[in-house]
Amino acid sequence: MDRILVLVRHGQSEWNMKNLFTGWKDPGLTEKGVEEARTAGRSLKAHGLEFRRGFASNLIRAQDTLKLILAETGAPNVQTEHTIALNERDYGDLCGLNKDDAREKWGEKQVQLWRRSYDVSPPGGESLKDTVARVLPYYIQTILPAVLRGECTIVSAHGNSLRALIMVLDGLNSETIPTVELKTGLPMVYRLRPDSTVETKDILAP
Repeated sequence: MDRILVLVRHGQSEWNMKNLFTGWKDPGLTEKGVEEARTAGRSLKAHGLEFRRGFASNLIRAQDTLKLILAETGAPNVQTEHTIALNERDYGDLCGLNKDDAREKWGEKQVQLWRRSYDVSPPGGESLKDTVARVLPYYIQTILPAVLRGECTIVSAHGNSLRALIMVLDGLNSETIPTVELKTGLPMVYRLRPDSTVETKDILAP
């Protein structure tokens, strides 16, 4: 029995393009983001993956990415679930700010600390540690059981909510996970063992 879990960061959003802190704000995909999602779907179909479960955050960029991928794989009616647990990290007072402007206001070192530390949160927002604390219980209780039942599963989410999953799957720690960079629209295909550890991991290039 195959136990397959695919993780994909949403395609480029309007605020990614503008270099803005996005967090829980809800901009849509750009034309490039739409094409990234479609390309991901075609790649997954070419690898013979037939999804039975889909999960996305409550944010439209992740939901639209999931819809586009499933349409390209020929399975638009797959059972899907949307949840706040998979939302991007909440950047608090930084949301909507241009990243370069934030560096000018608070300094490069402080902004880098907020963006890439594990347990330091920006004003009014979440740290990566906080994000891990809400993502992992949902993964353990809802997503992982589906995968272990042999239901080919895809998760469309965000850079930081996916880092929480990758931290567990790849055996990373609080020092190594903040340095992991995830490209938009690039699927990561995990095959799990019966004990939920990773047997193989493949990143599908366009």
